[in-house]
Amino acid sequence: MLEDKDRIFTNLYGMHDRSLTGARARGHWDGTKDIIAKGRDWIINEVKASGLRGRGGAGFPTGLKWSFMPKESDGRPSYLVVNADESEPGTCKDREIMRHDPHTLVEGCLIASFAMGAHACYIYIRGEYIREREALQRAIDEAYEAGLIGRNACGSGWDFDLYLHHGAGAYICGEETALLESLEGKKGMPRMKPPFPAGAGLWGCPTTVNNVESIAVVPTILRRGASWFASFGRPNNTGTKVFAISGHVNRPCVVEESMSIPFRELIDRHCGGIRGGWDNLLAVIPGGSSVPCLRGEVMADAIMDFDWLREQRSGLGTAAVIVMDKSTDIVKAIWRLSKFYKHESCGQCTPCREGTGWMMRVMERFVRGEAELEEIDMLLDVTRQVEGHTICALGDAAAWPIQGLIRNFRPEIEARLKGRRSYAVAAE
Repeated sequence: MLEDKDRIFTNLYGMHDRSLTGARARGHWDGTKDIIAKGRDWIINEVKASGLRGRGGAGFPTGLKWSFMPKESDGRPSYLVVNADESEPGTCKDREIMRHDPHTLVEGCLIASFAMGAHACYIYIRGEYIREREALQRAIDEAYEAGLIGRNACGSGWDFDLYLHHGAGAYICGEETALLESLEGKKGMPRMKPPFPAGAGLWGCPTTVNNVESIAVVPTILRRGASWFASFGRPNNTGTKVFAISGHVNRPCVVEESMSIPFRELIDRHCGGIRGGWDNLLAVIPGGSSVPCLRGEVMADAIMDFDWLREQRSGLGTAAVIVMDKSTDIVKAIWRLSKFYKHESCGQCTPCREGTGWMMRVMERFVRGEAELEEIDMLLDVTRQVEGHTICALGDAAAWPIQGLIRNFRPEIEARLKGRRSYAVAAE
């Protein structure tokens, strides 16, 4: 269990003052000038040593990603872009950081940008996040007024500007290259890679795109030391992590905990257990809607980190834990996710444009019990034709929930199709 003294986000629930005064009282913006004075290489090496992996879903080592940025400028400016387009169904962790503890992110933006030689940073915030944008903009304004950012930020000699850009509510803009297209004023559609953003990103300049939580934890890691952060969790899965637990638990919540916490401990300690008890657990989506669901009996002994969940052919993703008890129509739940991905596909890639609609319609017939048994394998085959054949990962995100359903709940699908019972799809 993570002790209160080790929590990075000390105002996650908004119980304290979110202003600059409150943030400073809780230890933020403490010695920021001294951290910058230690230089770019020290900051990047410390982040590497901490074992921090990206908190936006992919889990790529953050320090390594930063090191891809050019050491010397070729005349082009460098940029940091913070991905605050938190649109993955079930995910609501960054929302709490921006709404209640925004100065963790603002300070993180300054330090991370300095480490990558960027004099400007853009935070791209989700279109539906109105209150979060207001809280974050207030924090940015306070930091400018106090001289913490802007010209000679924190008295460090580094000039730094921070811009908040409000999206228009498109899920696809959470993909880093589609986000850059949108930020440039174009339609949010993913770019081919390479070139990767570190070579040619925003306006063709070297750019790194990081998740809100990945950036917001950096100042505390540098203040308390890489070894402190690395002391939590299993090797290669270190640090603290913000989990967002929703669904059929007694107390849904967002909580900061240690990586590699057992799933049972996470649920019992912070959520008051499963609704109806552990025997009533049917399935869990452990990392946001795009990762495959796992059966309840597997999750009962689960370890909540990147590697353990990957070994179970799922993933930690954004750590948005969606809990489903035995009252859930699991086939209908996955159909609803298929409908979401069909709606949010940008249509650029043929497998995704055609495949998401095709998969959704077959899933709809599964829900109604109107399909043939052979169509289960046919649907699985189609998911594999979509997976890995698109520019961005939205095709994978649409395929994986269905693959998880067929892999783990095939008997339930077959029973429904054999029974030829009529199931109504709710009009939406």
